[in-house]
Amino acid sequence: MVVDERPESHEAGTGATSPGGLGGIYSVANVVTMLRLLLVPLFFSALISSSAHSDAIAVLIYALAASTDWVDGQIARRTNTVTQVGKIIDPLVDRLLLASGVIGLYLIGRLPVWIPALLVARDLYLLAGSYVLERRRILLPVVYLGKVTTAVLLLGFTLLIAGGLYEVLLDVGTLLVYVGIALSLTTAAIYTVQAMNALRKADAR
Repeated sequence: MVVDERPESHEAGTGATSPGGLGGIYSVANVVTMLRLLLVPLFFSALISSSAHSDAIAVLIYALAASTDWVDGQIARRTNTVTQVGKIIDPLVDRLLLASGVIGLYLIGRLPVWIPALLVARDLYLLAGSYVLERRRILLPVVYLGKVTTAVLLLGFTLLIAGGLYEVLLDVGTLLVYVGIALSLTTAAIYTVQAMNALRKADAR
């Protein structure tokens, strides 16, 4: 019931949130996040293309986008520039990056259809839960396991993409994706229990 499960989050900063003016919107961390957003369609186009170098280009773009997720979080924390815009856009970019990876890998035949269907359904379920909780003004703490889940899936997808260049990486990438799926379902269950407890306490007031 929360959408932010990144290895390093803009929300992880200990300082106050920056104001929503132009200076806050165009912070360095937010600029990095927007650049990462631009990489998503570039990656997807490269992955599903049939060019001779599509796998090499796709894995470079995907690895760059995944690694800058950690970078923008660190910048926001260390420069104390956590912004409301960053809190909204950054987790959205992460979900798009994961979705483009899993759907693209299915389209090129490296993942069965049930994997993208399951992961997308899980994200929609958490998004719906977040909406319900937000209407009740209930905020759940981010579960650390969720951050690990995102990191494992991003690494697994990266290795599966690179598997077009080095076949040995396909098995490792597939294993990591299965581990990520197990962690993903576990995290969803934890959020569900937390949400139910929070709603029960809110109703009892």
